[in-house]
Amino acid sequence: MFRTLERLLRDPNLNSPPPPPAPTYNPGVFKIHPYQLSQWLEQVWGFAYAASATFAGHSDTPFLGDPKIVPALALPTGPQLNPFDAGLASGIPQGKTLPGVWQPGFDEPFAPAENPQLALPWEHLMYAYVLESTGMVEIFAEIVRRFAVGETLETPSVPTQTWLRSTEELFFRDPPLFHLTGLTSLLRPDAQVARRNAYWRLLGMDLPHAVRARPGSPHHTGQPWKQDVGIANLRFHELWLDLLRSIWTGYENAMNTSGPNPTDPGYIYELCWYIQDMLQMRRQGGNLARDEFVHISTMSWFHLTVERDTPIVVDLRAMGTDPADRLAKLGERVGIRPSPRARELFEIADLVSAFVRFLELGYFKPANVNTMYALNSTLRTDVLRIIDLWEMATGDSIKADAVRLSGQQRPRDQHAPPPRSLSVPSGPTGPTRAPAHHNGSGAPVGSGR
Repeated sequence: MFRTLERLLRDPNLNSPPPPPAPTYNPGVFKIHPYQLSQWLEQVWGFAYAASATFAGHSDTPFLGDPKIVPALALPTGPQLNPFDAGLASGIPQGKTLPGVWQPGFDEPFAPAENPQLALPWEHLMYAYVLESTGMVEIFAEIVRRFAVGETLETPSVPTQTWLRSTEELFFRDPPLFHLTGLTSLLRPDAQVARRNAYWRLLGMDLPHAVRARPGSPHHTGQPWKQDVGIANLRFHELWLDLLRSIWTGYENAMNTSGPNPTDPGYIYELCWYIQDMLQMRRQGGNLARDEFVHISTMSWFHLTVERDTPIVVDLRAMGTDPADRLAKLGERVGIRPSPRARELFEIADLVSAFVRFLELGYFKPANVNTMYALNSTLRTDVLRIIDLWEMATGDSIKADAVRLSGQQRPRDQHAPPPRSLSVPSGPTGPTRAPAHHNGSGAPVGSGR
C-alpha cells in the first residue's frame, strides 16, 4: 500500500510507470506524519468496496471474500455518526508538489467518484509471506531498537529520524484504539505471531525462520500461531507446486507439432479450480481481509525502504544496486543475515501476488488456461518467471519433476517428496534457526502439509 501511495504522490493518476531508481531518494511517504499515514489506510479500506484487481487486462471486484466486510469494519463517517469525522481525510495532498518540509493541510475529496485513487486494491497475502521470508522485518526491528536505546549506529539524519518515528509508531507498537490496523491486543499480543497465523490459515505455509524474541514481547515456545486454527489450507503448497509443474510441461511441449504431448489443460484447470475453492473457503464472510490488508501494508513499508537508497539506507552506509543488496548490508550492521535467496524473493513478490490473486478470483477457465504457457501469450513470460524464481528461492523441484512425470500418468492424490524450506535468516545475534525437519505437521517448514 505504501509503495502505491509513493507513486500517487508523484503521479496522481498512475499514468506513467515507476521511474528507475535514483542514486538516492527520500519518498514523500516518509515525510508524512504517522497519524496521517494511519488515517490514509483507513481511507483506502473505506473505499475497498469500489476497488478492482487487474491482471492480464482483466478486472475483478470485489476481492475480499465478502464486500460487506468493508463497511462493517470501516470507521463511521459523517457528523451524525462520528462527531470527530472529517470525511476520513488524512491531509495527504493529491497531485501537489511536495515541499522541502512537509506541510499538511490538503484535504482529499471523500467521494470515490471524485477521488478514484482511494479505490485501490492491494497485494495478495502471498506478497507479505514472500517478503517476510527475506528476514527484513527482524532486521528493521533491530535497527529501530538500536537507534531507540543508544548510539551504537551512526547519528541519524533528520529524514532518518522521521522514518524511525513512523516505523516504530506504525509497526512496533499498538495502533490508536479503534483503528483498523490494531490487530494486536491482550488476546494476541505479538504481531509476528498474528502474521504467521494468517499465512498458515490461508497458505498452509510457515515462515522459514523462528520468531525472533524482542524486548517486552512474550517468549514463544512451540508454534502458537497454529493453536485453535481448526482448518488451514495445508494442501495449498502441494497443489501450487503441481500447478507450476503442469504449466512447465505445457511450455516445454508448446511447440510440439507431432508425437505425444503430455500437456493436460483439463488437469491444469482442475488445479486452478481447486486452489480457487481452497482460498475462497478461508475468505467466507470477509475472513482474513483485514489481516491481509494490515500485513500487506507492513511489508510494503519495508519494501519501499530498501527499493532505493533511502535516508536510513544512506545513513547506515548500506547503499546498493537492488533491495537484496541493501538488506544484506543493513543486516550486517546489526548482526542479522537475511535469507541468501532474498534477491529472488524480492523479484517474485509482485509477480506471484498478482498470479495467486487471480487464481483465487477464478480468472483461469478451461478456455484460457493455455495462456499460462502458449507461445503467443503475453502472460506466459510472467508465469515462467514465477516458476524460475520460486524454484531458485525455495529449492522446490519444479522443472525436473515436470520432465520426470511428463511421460507418466500424473498422480492426483499423492505428490513428490517434500521440498527444502526457504533459507533461514541467521547470524551471531540473529534469530534462532528453526528445526529444518518439521513444521508442526510432520513435514518440512514451508511444505504446507
